Amino acid sequence: LTGVPVPKRRKHLPVVLSTGEVRRILAKVRAPRFRACLRLLYACGLRLGEACRLAPTDIDSARGVVVIRNAKGGTDRQVPIPPTMIPPLREFWKTHRNPRWLFPAQSCGHRKGSPSQRHVPLGAVQKAFKLALVASGVPKAAHVHTLRHSYATHLLEANVNLRLIQEWLGHRSPATTSVYTHMTEQGSQAGAQQVARLM
Repeated sequence: LTGVPVPKRRKHLPVVLSTGEVRRILAKVRAPRFRACLRLLYACGLRLGEACRLAPTDIDSARGVVVIRNAKGGTDRQVPIPPTMIPPLREFWKTHRNPRWLFPAQSCGHRKGSPSQRHVPLGAVQKAFKLALVASGVPKAAHVHTLRHSYATHLLEANVNLRLIQEWLGHRSPATTSVYTHMTEQGSQAGAQQVARLM
């Protein structure tokens, strides 16, 4: 309106970890609640808040899905959970048996704000990831949400349909999910080979 040109916002591709880097980082997470939470976050491509707010009943082991309730945009969705994730989650839940939260906050007695009332703080999970990242020696500027980016990219590299990935991530627009097509090693290599053939 003022006639002054507005510079376009630069679009940065998100950081993506290799499967080996994910394993190295998660192996350095010491506390069981943070290790279980971060492993599930990557295995199902969840947002941090979605993982922290899960109830034990949201893990449907019979059908092999995690039910995400009231996710971003106020919608529910289902995400497949690897069968190998079920036993460690079950064993972790047995250590606290909280009926409300799969990942409750640490015990602080029976006062107001006890674990039965609060889920694990998001900031605590973020701190645990940062400490594990440093300990792993992985040099990338990764954060907790990087696990979600990596999940989507690794699925694409495994030739999982983009529409399915969109549904599992809870993206409304396919354009949001399509950014991961720019970050797959296989896709880049195949494109480079095709260009070479054309030339």
